[in-house]
Amino acid sequence: MLVGLQNVTFEFGARVIVSDATWHIQPGERIGLIGYNGTGKSTLLKVLVGEYLPSSGTVEKSRGTTIGYLHQDLLSFDTNQSILEVALSAFEKVQLLEKEIDRLGKLLEATGDEKTLHDYSDALHELELMGGYDIHHRTEEVLHGLGFSQEDIARPYKEFSGGWRMRVLLAKMILQQPDLLLLDEPTNHLDLPSIEWLEKYLLHYKGSVVIVSHDKFFLNRMINKVVEVYQKQLHFYNGNYEFYETEKAMRVELQMRAFENQQDYIRQQERFIERFRAKATKAAAAQSAMKRLDKIDRIEEVEIERPNIKINFRIDKTPGKVLCELKHVTKRFGSNTIVENTSAEIERGDKIALIGANGKGKSTLLRIIAGVEKFDGERKWGHNVDESFYAQHQLEALDLNNTLLEEMKACGSQKTEQELRTLLGCFLFSGDDTDKKIKVLSGGEKARVALAKTIVSKANFLMLDEPTNHLDMHSVELLVESLNKYEGSFILVSHDRYFISKAANKIWEIVDHEIKEFKGTYAEWIEWKERMARLAPKPEKSAAPAVAEKIAPAAVIEKPAPNKPFNKDLQKELQRLQKQFSQLEEKIARSKEKKVQLESALADPAIYSEKSKFSEAEQAYKKHQADLEILNKEYESIFEKILQLESEIE
Repeated sequence: MLVGLQNVTFEFGARVIVSDATWHIQPGERIGLIGYNGTGKSTLLKVLVGEYLPSSGTVEKSRGTTIGYLHQDLLSFDTNQSILEVALSAFEKVQLLEKEIDRLGKLLEATGDEKTLHDYSDALHELELMGGYDIHHRTEEVLHGLGFSQEDIARPYKEFSGGWRMRVLLAKMILQQPDLLLLDEPTNHLDLPSIEWLEKYLLHYKGSVVIVSHDKFFLNRMINKVVEVYQKQLHFYNGNYEFYETEKAMRVELQMRAFENQQDYIRQQERFIERFRAKATKAAAAQSAMKRLDKIDRIEEVEIERPNIKINFRIDKTPGKVLCELKHVTKRFGSNTIVENTSAEIERGDKIALIGANGKGKSTLLRIIAGVEKFDGERKWGHNVDESFYAQHQLEALDLNNTLLEEMKACGSQKTEQELRTLLGCFLFSGDDTDKKIKVLSGGEKARVALAKTIVSKANFLMLDEPTNHLDMHSVELLVESLNKYEGSFILVSHDRYFISKAANKIWEIVDHEIKEFKGTYAEWIEWKERMARLAPKPEKSAAPAVAEKIAPAAVIEKPAPNKPFNKDLQKELQRLQKQFSQLEEKIARSKEKKVQLESALADPAIYSEKSKFSEAEQAYKKHQADLEILNKEYESIFEKILQLESEIE
C-alpha cells in the first residue's frame, strides 16, 4: 500500500463528505475518482495528501512514498524563471550535485589535490547513475509533448496564461516521477494532441495514478479501477469507466429490487401486526413480528442525485439553406497567420466541431463567424439566421445585480419560472441557488449561467466555445442529449472527445491556414485519418533518395567527376553502405509498426485485469523500445559514413 484511508469520516461544518470510508491505494493502480459536482472529489485528494485532517479515522502512508499533486491552487505560484528552468527544478538533487561538481572542478584546477580528484570522480559517477546527463533532453521532450515550442521553453513562466502555466507544473510533476500522482482535472487546459501525448506518457508511468476528470475518453483509456463518491460512501469498481457505467446500472437495479422486495415484506408484516396485535390468541405472534421488523437491516432506496432533466429548445424561425458563408478570409496576429484566403459554408442542419491543437486559431475563427473579430475577406449571414454566441467573454454581459432567475428571465425565452428553475438545475444550480446574485458567483458558476442563457435563447444557430469546461459528466450527457434534439445548427470548439463524438456530424480542422471539412462524425474522422496514414506513400527502399534529401542534389554519384580520378574501392564501399542503409530503413519501418501494435495492446483496458498480462506486455514494449533505439543509432552512424564517402568521391 502507498497511501490509504482507514475508517475516515470527513466533514465540512454540518456537511458530511465521506463517512467511515476505507480506501487503500496499491502500487500500479490507475484510479478514476468520480462523482457528481459537489460530492467532494477534490476535497478527498486534499485529505489524502494531508492538507485536510479527517474528523475521525486515519490517513496512512508508507514510509518513503512520494506524492505529486496537481490542482488549480498551484496557479498562485509565480516566477521570472523560464519555463525550462521551472520544469528542471523537478531534478533538485541533480541540480545540487551539478553545483557540487562545478565547485570541485574549480578546486581541482586550483590545487590538483588527489582527494579532490577522487571526490570529483565520485560525484561524476553519481551524476551518471542519477541520469543527470540527459535531464535537459527529457525535460524538453515532456514540454514539447505538452504543446510548447522550442522558442516557448526559453520564455519566462510569468508571461504565460493560467492554462499554459498548469502545463508547466504538470511537466515538472511527471518529471519528478513520484510513487503516486494525484491529478485534479489534468485535461482541462490541454488541447487534443497534448491530451493524447499525456495518455501515452501515463500509460507507461511506473507509479500509481489517481485522476479526477470529466473526460470519459481520457478515463476509459487511463484507468483500471473506479472509486465513486456516492451517498457519502466510497464505492469500488475494478475496470475502466465503461465497465463502471455497466456495473453501476446493474448494482442500482439490484439494490432497487432488493429495496422493493423488502418494502413488500415490511408492509405485509405491518398489516399482520395491525390486524392481530389486539387479539389475545395472536398477540405473541404479532410481538414476534414487531421484533423481527426492529432487527431488520434496512436497505436504502437508491437515490437519483441528479434527475434526468430535459432541455427543450424553442426555435422561432427556420433559416435558409446556408446560414453563414466565409469568402477568402485572412486573419493574422502580427507575423502569426491564423487563416489565409480560406472559404467555407455552414448549412442548415450542420453540427460542426472545430478541433485541433491550441494556437491554431479555433476560437479566433469562431469569433470571426460570430462577427466580433476583425479580419480580411467576407463573412455573409444567410436568410432568417438568429444566432447566439457562447464564449468566456460572454461573462461580461451578465448583470451582476440580477439573481440567476432574473438573469434567465431577461433572455425573453417565454419559459415559465418553473421551466427556468429546471434548466438552471441542469447547470448545477438547485434550490436557493437560483436566488443568488450573479456578483457572488465564482468564475465557473458565471460561465454556467452564460451557457444556460445561450441554451435558453430561441436562436437557430449556436456558436459554443468550450461549453463543457465547467460541467460534470452527467451535465455533459444532458447537454449532448439536448443538442442532438436541437433542430437548429451549431458550431462548437471543444477538447472533450466524448462530447464531440456524440454531438457533431461534421468536423472542421485548420490545416496549413485553411479550413478543411470532413463530413462525418468524430469517430469516422479518426478512422479516416488512420486510414490515410496507412495509405500514405512509404519512403523509397533505396537509400539514395533519402540521402539526396539531406545533402546536395548531386549527392548520389553514379559516374566519377571528370576532374577527379575514379576510386573503385570507395565506390564499392559506398554501394555496400547504401544497401545496408536501405535494409535498416525497412527494419525501422517494421519496428515502428510493431511499436504501434504494442502501444495499442497497452492501451487496451482489458489487459489491466490480469497483472501478469500487463507485466508481459510492458516488458515486451520496453525491450522493443530499446531495440528500436539501437537501430536508430546504427541508422545515423551509417548515414554519416555515406555522407563522408560521397564527399570524398566528389
